[in-house]
Amino acid sequence: MAGELMDNRGRGEAAWTWPSIHPEGRKFGLIAVAVSLVFLLLLDWEIVGWPLLMLSAGVFAFFRDPERVVPQGDSLIVAPADGLVTLISEVLPPVELQHDDVLSGRGLGTEPVTRVSIFMSVFDVHINRAPMGGTIKRLIYIPGKFLNADLDKASEENERQHILIETGNGSPIGFTQIAGLVARRIVPCVKTGDMVAAGQRVGLIRFGSRVDVYLPKGTESKVLLGQKVIAGETVIAETGKQALLEGVTQ
Repeated sequence: MAGELMDNRGRGEAAWTWPSIHPEGRKFGLIAVAVSLVFLLLLDWEIVGWPLLMLSAGVFAFFRDPERVVPQGDSLIVAPADGLVTLISEVLPPVELQHDDVLSGRGLGTEPVTRVSIFMSVFDVHINRAPMGGTIKRLIYIPGKFLNADLDKASEENERQHILIETGNGSPIGFTQIAGLVARRIVPCVKTGDMVAAGQRVGLIRFGSRVDVYLPKGTESKVLLGQKVIAGETVIAETGKQALLEGVTQ
């Protein structure tokens, strides 16, 4: 199915398949399986072995990497992470992404923009994806604390990695991977200068965390506070579009 064109008129073929496991998770899962088999087969400690075996299944599930059908459109911004929209607010972009640079091009500017924050629980897929296509112009890692990623101040105090993409029309879009209370490592799979497509995998954060997206000036969120989004599939905004959307929990 990878690379196949699908549309809203039935073109393409879709069927459920087992998701693949990200390479980062295979080693952890295999180690957990090996340890559980030692307790089950060699030591005959079933009270320890069976829980470890179930934990192994949980490790593989955490690192699952399903395929996604990415909506196509130069103005569309897709969710970079699976999870719950916990914050939508007007904020200044991170200092590291604000200013123009001779080498890395245009920054996000020094005026407030809309930030959409997506919180990933340990049950969500943790593969992060590019919100728009373009060239990776900045990839800035910043050590920090491991506060609850749900807190607003986590954007400025937690371990994080800023990514700035220059889109096809030359405008920039930025997003930030933020480590959380349990997450202890941000793992990128892209580097500065790489060209990425919208929805392409750019990395992962291990064990619960958050991703912030800084929408271009004049662009409002198309998702609601409390909404669940899917990385690479949910359209969270369309550049240049502003409209108040309301939702009701039920």
